[in-house]
Amino acid sequence: MAPASIPPTTEARDVFRELGYTVSEDGREFVAERKWRRVLVTVLCPADDDDLDTYLADGGDAPRLRCFVTWRENAGDLRDRLVSKKPPYDWAVIGIEDDGADFAVMEGAPGSP
Repeated sequence: MAPASIPPTTEARDVFRELGYTVSEDGREFVAERKWRRVLVTVLCPADDDDLDTYLADGGDAPRLRCFVTWRENAGDLRDRLVSKKPPYDWAVIGIEDDGADFAVMEGAPGSP
């Protein structure tokens, strides 16, 4: 079982590197770039769910593509919360398995920006 208070930060970086992205910056938010795509990645743990609004802000310079990464067991709930919040950008959720060996991608709501 994934630790509830530890976000899968290292695992998230590994996923984007496996997908051919260049990963920059340290911390729980980083930018992943590949060809023309620039994705702002935010890594969350279940404890962050209560304060989700602080991670949804679009500061103007943020990429129009966002990805939220969490443990796989929490990914469905995070996706549902994002659908209800209707952020003004294209987004996806990546759920990482407890052992970090596999992941699943969940896209945003159909027709949403």
